[in-house]
Amino acid sequence: MLKFLLGFAVAVLVTFSVGYCYVRYGFVDPRADLPVDWLESKIAMPALDAAVDKRAPKTDNPLQPTDANLVAGMKIYQTSCAGCHGDIRHSHAALGDAFYPRAPQFAEDAPDMPEDQNFYIIQHGVRLSGMPAWKGAFSEQEIWQVTTFLSHMDKLQPQVSATWKAAAAGTQAADSSPDASKPETKEKSSKMSMH
Repeated sequence: MLKFLLGFAVAVLVTFSVGYCYVRYGFVDPRADLPVDWLESKIAMPALDAAVDKRAPKTDNPLQPTDANLVAGMKIYQTSCAGCHGDIRHSHAALGDAFYPRAPQFAEDAPDMPEDQNFYIIQHGVRLSGMPAWKGAFSEQEIWQVTTFLSHMDKLQPQVSATWKAAAAGTQAADSSPDASKPETKEKSSKMSMH
């Protein structure tokens, strides 16, 4: 029995050492434009869900899903989140595909985590994913407003949905302005300075 236990311990140690060396010495491809692999989808994502479930304080959302709270949350979402997570006009944000792992596309698949976990993720971010911690940029109430909006974004009242469409159209118009869409090149600026 002692030989079996010793052999098992050595096998675990060797497996851990090989895995560590594989990661530590650069054998993991760092490119973000690769498909999400089997290991990550089967191990890393469930591990993230379990970690958030364990750490997110079990609190109830203090806000009611009133039109005012939903619109306030939508405005924050539209300006700070839609570029990665999609909006009512662009359900799939191309920028979200540039991340590894890919940013969830909430306009295609509304978040189904409990609100306390969504609040925790928005407030603290997610390591190695591109999801920032927003607690330094938004108040606790504003984060709850975004959380409330996320929880109801697939079942909005018509007036809130219309406000979101208008806000998304305004964001799109701002993004397509001549100054924002075409950066001035050195060649173009030198031609302009010659006149």
